[in-house]
Amino acid sequence: MMKILKNKFDKETLQQLPVTQFEGRIVTLISEAEADKAVAYLLTQPVLGMDTETKPSFQKGKGMNQVALLQVSTADTCFLFRLNRIGMPDSVIRLLADKRVVKVGLSWQDDLHQLCRRKEFKPGTFVELQQYVKKFGIEDMSLQKLYANIFGQKISKSQRLTNWEADSLNEKQQRYAATDAWACVRMYEELHRLEQTGDYVLDRVDEVEDEDLRA
Repeated sequence: MMKILKNKFDKETLQQLPVTQFEGRIVTLISEAEADKAVAYLLTQPVLGMDTETKPSFQKGKGMNQVALLQVSTADTCFLFRLNRIGMPDSVIRLLADKRVVKVGLSWQDDLHQLCRRKEFKPGTFVELQQYVKKFGIEDMSLQKLYANIFGQKISKSQRLTNWEADSLNEKQQRYAATDAWACVRMYEELHRLEQTGDYVLDRVDEVEDEDLRA
């Protein structure tokens, strides 16, 4: 069936879409040993979605906090690396420097810059969704609009500004964090399929509106 993609997705239409979230297995990692085991598994997978979360800073004059969470997801399992607890173990550096496994992110250069603040490393190979979608004529850059455009569903951003350095992450935080990384896997796999098959048409809309590049 031919998929209809829009160059720009309407904000009002977005709000009316059904909400979706990651329903797979979530594994929270709070020790270096757990991180080592997770990375060994992740490096055997064909595609990984990646994202980060940082505790927001609301105090005037205070700099940005360091990355607290690294989310790495397969199609059915998401690992949450609590970097504020374990730092940047060698295994995590190995994952981020890997050049074999397809790793997908959105606005990922920003994430890499913040991860390098924790510990310097040479990034491996990544697919940047904001660049990949341009092949299809899509101009939106936000996760919400891209996912809505491709799948007709909405991803909630309600947990974005919560405390990612809390002693333990609640269920809503875990699902939110996992959803963002998992969504990158889903979008990449569907776009890759469309690129191979050509089973899509672009519905061009001329309206232009500002948007948050990360929302």
